[in-house]
Amino acid sequence: MKIKKFLYSQKVAPYVFVIPFILSFAFFWIYPLCSSVTMSFQKIGAIDWSWCGIENYKKLLTDNVFHIAIKNSATYMFWTLVLLIPFPMLFAVLMDSNLVKAKGVWKAILYMPALTSVVISGTLFRLMFTEYSTGQMNQLTQMLGLGTFKWLKMGWSGMAALLVVACWRWTGVNMLYFLSGLKSIDTSLYEAAEIDGASGWQKFRYVTLPLLKPTTIYVLTISIYAGLAMFLESYMLWGGNNSPGNIGLTIVGYLYKRGIEKNDMGYACAVGMVLLVIALVINIVQLILSGTFKNEEE
Repeated sequence: MKIKKFLYSQKVAPYVFVIPFILSFAFFWIYPLCSSVTMSFQKIGAIDWSWCGIENYKKLLTDNVFHIAIKNSATYMFWTLVLLIPFPMLFAVLMDSNLVKAKGVWKAILYMPALTSVVISGTLFRLMFTEYSTGQMNQLTQMLGLGTFKWLKMGWSGMAALLVVACWRWTGVNMLYFLSGLKSIDTSLYEAAEIDGASGWQKFRYVTLPLLKPTTIYVLTISIYAGLAMFLESYMLWGGNNSPGNIGLTIVGYLYKRGIEKNDMGYACAVGMVLLVIALVINIVQLILSGTFKNEEE
């Protein structure tokens, strides 16, 4: 009876409900993070390991392949922010207006790519961007009189292919985020702005954008990490982790190459720690610049 009374206590019940989350968070996040930090200071072989201090981090400073991976991931992240924040926001505003009919159908169409396996979609896009004349992209360029291109063997076109995959996959998801933010805006604010003679652009500029700021910051935050941590799309688009001249190599791809393919887990963990620090620094800076921390303090 005492145990039952203890479990049904209003003071204890909240802790009982959060225990599964705490345990899973500790087991799947805190423990791997601590292990990765420790392993980044070790030289790990197939059957033994030894402490090497900061040698792995020193090696990263002169590792040209790692620098290429950082450049590719940063470029990919930048362009995904440029493409996957304003356009989904615009689509969400249109979807929330009376200009679009059959809204449910369009939402389903735009969200459906996110439900598709990356393995399947990556394979299909690899066939679309093939260098042969039978590929859909080369058929399109031939119709425009531009000839054929080796899409996945050139830096600019390889990055363009990755961005096409990203836009195809995540536009609908981000649009739904912004739609949920728009639903929380009181319609009376738009009515008051209209009475004051505000145009459609002015209502968007002075009502929609400011009130969508929390949603925008959330999408920006998850997009920064998603851009830096992208791996599977690149892996499937090139049919492996070996793109020509490393034009498709990302930070996580390099982590996979060193840790799994070359069995150098210590060095791979150092790569992962650098990725974590970069993502944290960028996100903290953007949260400070957006006034998020300041608003929480107030």
